[in-house]
Amino acid sequence: MSRPLTRGRKLALYATLGCALALSTCSPRPSALQRVFATEHLRVAMVESPTTCYNAADGPVGFECDLLQGLAQRFGVALDLHFVASSQSALELLQAGKVDLAAGGIAVGAVAAVAPSTTTPAAPLRFTQAFQNEVLQLVYRADRSPPASLDKLNGEVRVVGGSGSAALLEKLAIDHANLRWSTTHELSEEDLLDEVAEGETDYTVASSTLIAIEQRYYPALRVAFDVSQPQPIAWALRGDTDKALYLATQNYLEKLGATELARLKDRYFGHVIEFDYQGVERFSEDIAHRLPRFRQDFLNAAEQYGLDWRVLAAIGYQESHWDPEAISRTGVRGLMMLTEDTAASLNVTDRQDPAQSISGGARYFAQILKLLPEQIKQPERTWFALAAYNQGISHLEDARQLVAASGGDPDRWLDVRNALPLLSRPQWFTQTRAGYARGREAVNFVSNVRNYYDILSWLSNNNPAQAALPATVASR
Repeated sequence: MSRPLTRGRKLALYATLGCALALSTCSPRPSALQRVFATEHLRVAMVESPTTCYNAADGPVGFECDLLQGLAQRFGVALDLHFVASSQSALELLQAGKVDLAAGGIAVGAVAAVAPSTTTPAAPLRFTQAFQNEVLQLVYRADRSPPASLDKLNGEVRVVGGSGSAALLEKLAIDHANLRWSTTHELSEEDLLDEVAEGETDYTVASSTLIAIEQRYYPALRVAFDVSQPQPIAWALRGDTDKALYLATQNYLEKLGATELARLKDRYFGHVIEFDYQGVERFSEDIAHRLPRFRQDFLNAAEQYGLDWRVLAAIGYQESHWDPEAISRTGVRGLMMLTEDTAASLNVTDRQDPAQSISGGARYFAQILKLLPEQIKQPERTWFALAAYNQGISHLEDARQLVAASGGDPDRWLDVRNALPLLSRPQWFTQTRAGYARGREAVNFVSNVRNYYDILSWLSNNNPAQAALPATVASR
């Protein structure tokens, strides 16, 4: 992230920008950027969503929240989020002067059709450079016939009123006379995807990223086809004020760079896109029928070693599908798939005893976490440890060294993730200390464990039917 502004640098920045943009005449009226510095708050209207930002137990979490936190830190002010349900609501707050910036998956091309609901003329808008692209897709339930086109839908499309999806359908309806669609202001895009999965709504339109996230929880969701080209996602600011805040925001995004953007995207979405949705139904069944037998063992081991039980359970599922008698082709066995040497070092005398296996796996994972360099911070520290659990910490270190030799960041998961597959190629593993490794397997291991963890967290926190899965052990 960029270096925060000191008070002196703030004053110099907005004085310079303010005077330059006023054609060398400083106006007595404070600029938008001066107001941000004076109040020490950056006010943002945020469309709440798993793809943008949402209120979690420990505060706001999400891709755009991280971006905005970086912007607020750059200015040396607090981030003041106002969560709203739609792009229209966010833009109305912006045009009313109640916020400085509108964010949350706002598609630049769809904004023109998202008109304010008030009679006050809409203020012109300025958009920052795009930091993401989204495709809108039509979604249906798996037991329905897949529709071939918008003209051949067997039912109605329902979307959130004032959203980019609603703006798009309004345009598409001009050329598709048979298209039936409606809007709701009571439900979110997540709710509508839930209704489609439950058969309560025929179709909905949502972003490809949100659909990918929700398919892990609702495997009955299917994508029929894209209904839009890739849409640039950006932040909106008022266009009838001075440009100082806009230029400062643009400067922040430009200096952030493609590398940092890629890291943030990978943190929130990298594992989602690569997930095998075909296994979601089986995972859901195994949560109901297999996990209860081992749940207390996971809880006990997590508490003993200061871990999150859901991470351990996710590792166990990836390793053996919670089968204590599992045996791999290489002789690794047990619920946590411990090698004979590893089991011996952990005092595990019976690898096929589930309690011993889970306790041993937890202890081994905790040891790996402690061995990692201190500068690797959470949540990426857990991802590094998962890769080492799968392939060994020496191979992880080899991948980190390859990254460093190529000028990358060995403490950044995205860089190391891209380097791990090189460990199976002679021109690369011959340069390493530990030699050949199935690095791509480690990448898939981390991705799948992260997804299983997300699903377990969702079930334990949001589904009353899974009340037997309390989140009693905090992640550390």
